[in-house]
Amino acid sequence: MSVFEEPDFRPTEAATAQSRFLPGTSIEIIRDVQRAAPPEHVLFDFDGTLSLVREGWPEVMVPLMVEVLQGTGTKESHDALYKLAYDFVMELTGKQTIYQMIRLAEEVTKRGGTPQDPTEYKQMYHDRLMERIWTRREDLRSGRVPPEEMVVPGSIDLLKGLKAKGLKLYLASGTDENYVKEEVTLLGLDPYFHGRVYGAVDDYKTFSKAHVIRRILDVNKVDGARLLGFGDGYVEIQNVKDVGGIAVAVASDEANRSGKPDQWKRDRLVSVGADMVIPDYREHEQVIDYVWK
Repeated sequence: MSVFEEPDFRPTEAATAQSRFLPGTSIEIIRDVQRAAPPEHVLFDFDGTLSLVREGWPEVMVPLMVEVLQGTGTKESHDALYKLAYDFVMELTGKQTIYQMIRLAEEVTKRGGTPQDPTEYKQMYHDRLMERIWTRREDLRSGRVPPEEMVVPGSIDLLKGLKAKGLKLYLASGTDENYVKEEVTLLGLDPYFHGRVYGAVDDYKTFSKAHVIRRILDVNKVDGARLLGFGDGYVEIQNVKDVGGIAVAVASDEANRSGKPDQWKRDRLVSVGADMVIPDYREHEQVIDYVWK
């Protein structure tokens, strides 16, 4: 069985790199796309890139970690523990959830505690998160809320536009695959991916977004330059750039859907090589026109 390790965050570019905007748009071009042929395959991250069902997840994960760390008997203040947990949670955002729980177990050990298995911490987090987002999921399931209100603005129009061009669309997420597939269905996105949906598994070292990308290229016998990737996490941006693809950073404002880029996401994704930055997909036609110009 193959073993895959997801990469740590490794800045390769200055977040202040000179850029330009497509005239009359919020589409920031970090470097002009250079390609011999247009993309044939498109990879999407899920949470924050398409789905907003899990918006606010750090507000569940970080307090849980503070509780666990307080249970070691440490004399550190609540605020100090909160900052510690928040910082490493955000540092690892983009990798599978289990990596954040592995780090939590390490912090418990540092404080003289006996950690639970990271998978147990992950289950505790998922249980609490499900409580937080239960209403959102039920609203989608019942039809009380249309999918358009639970996705990054313009997502469905972008997917329709890419599908109309005959492209193959793939989804790779650090969230557990069973949850991802269920939420893809709740959001009505199945017709765009046709089962090409991949997520984290319990044996986490047998999955990575880089592996999904390699399979796409190998199975279809294409060069990495034929890959276009959209993501709001550093992992997928790094992975797409590592094979020579075009990487679009989605600096989504998940809480407000404001149409303005989240500056922290923008800087983080530019620093790992994103070719362009968008706040959402309201200008999807201009994005497609630019890439396929």
